[in-house]
Amino acid sequence: MTRGWTGRLRLLCTGAVGAAMVASVFAATAPAQARPADDGPSAKVVGGTKASKGEFPWLVRLSMGCGGALISKQVVLTAAHCVPGTGPNTSITATIGVTDLQDASAIKVKSTYVKVAPGFVDVDKGKDWALIKLAKSVNAPTLPIVANTSLDRSTFTVMGWGATQQGGPQSRYQMKATVPFVGDTKCGTAYRNEGFGFVNSDMICAGFDQGGVDTCQGDSGGPMVRKDANGVWRQVGIVSWGQGCARAGFPGVYSQVSTFATAIRSAAASLP
Repeated sequence: MTRGWTGRLRLLCTGAVGAAMVASVFAATAPAQARPADDGPSAKVVGGTKASKGEFPWLVRLSMGCGGALISKQVVLTAAHCVPGTGPNTSITATIGVTDLQDASAIKVKSTYVKVAPGFVDVDKGKDWALIKLAKSVNAPTLPIVANTSLDRSTFTVMGWGATQQGGPQSRYQMKATVPFVGDTKCGTAYRNEGFGFVNSDMICAGFDQGGVDTCQGDSGGPMVRKDANGVWRQVGIVSWGQGCARAGFPGVYSQVSTFATAIRSAAASLP
C-alpha cells in the first residue's frame, strides 16, 4: 500500500497517475524489506503523461527508489518510510534536473545526513516525513512548502518516476498527473474499513472515485503540489501510501505538509 518499502508504502512508488507515467523499473531498487505492492499501501504515477524537462525543476529522484523535493539548495524533503533512520548517511544519491534518468546532464549529489520526523512508526500512523541533507548546495530551483491549510483543497499535481500500474516496473521518464482532493471522512472511512489507521490531522487524500490516476510504487516521498494565487508551485503533500495503486474507492494518501511545516523548517535549520 505504501509507495515505499513496506507492502503499504509507495516507496517504489506505483501510482495512479497512469500507466503512461512510469515505464520501467530503473536503476534504483526498493529496500530489501519491500513486500509485494498488493500487500498493503503503495506508490507511483498511474494514468499520467510525461513531464517536460524543466517543468518541475525541484523534483528529486533518490537512489533507494523514492522521490523528494529540493526545499533548499542543500535539503531534500521526502517520506520517512523511504529512509532507514536519523543520523549520518552517505549512501543516498540524489538525482536532480532531468526528466529522463539516463540524461547525462543530471546533477547527482550524495547525502550526508538524514533526519526522520520524531515519532514516526509506520505510514498509517502519520508523521511520514524526513529530510536529507546533501553534501553540497545544488544550483537548482527550490520548492516552497505551504505555511497553512489555505491550499489544502481543490485539484493537485503529482509527479515522479514510479510505476505506471500496480506491481509494474518503475519509469525511466518522469510522469505527472492531476488528482482532486478527497475529504478526511471519506478517505479515512475507506481505509479504516480495511483495517488501516488514518490520522486526519497528518494526512491529506487525493484521487478519483473511479480510480485510474494515482501515485504508485516508486513515487513515495515525492511532492504533491498546487499553485498559489501568484502562480507559484507550493508543496501541500508528500507521497506516502495507499491501497494498491489507482484503485476505485481508495485515493492516494499524502502527508499533510501544512501540519508539519513549522517542524520541517525547524529541522532543516538544525541539520548538522
